[in-house]
Amino acid sequence: MSPAPKRPQRGRRRPKKNIPIGQAHIKTSFNNTIVSLTDREGNVIAWESAGGAGFKGSRKSTPFAAQVTADAAARKGIEQGLQKVEVFVKGPGSGRETAIRSLQAAGLEVTGVRDVTPQAHNGCRPRKRRRV
Repeated sequence: MSPAPKRPQRGRRRPKKNIPIGQAHIKTSFNNTIVSLTDREGNVIAWESAGGAGFKGSRKSTPFAAQVTADAAARKGIEQGLQKVEVFVKGPGSGRETAIRSLQAAGLEVTGVRDVTPQAHNGCRPRKRRRV
């Protein structure tokens, strides 16, 4: 019996854009880190999360996971022609500075860093405090 015929790959090829200047949005929560690289209008070019980079459970919230995540996102962005980024950091996570340093080390020029963490004006009730 002959082997089954090979099907063509179903994944669509990402067209290469040439966007030299963009933005890096780093969202660090207590559980995960997500890095999105966008153009100036906010359209996503490349993204990566700690879970997608191979970390599971409590290891996703470590600074090392944020470093690996930012490095992977930067490599994807450089493939799309990205050279300079303005960084927007959101959230209270532990990998904020590590992710920014990793973007620089990967070859992206960081033009500025801005903290856009939302501040509650006495809105939702916060989570209960942990008693350890």
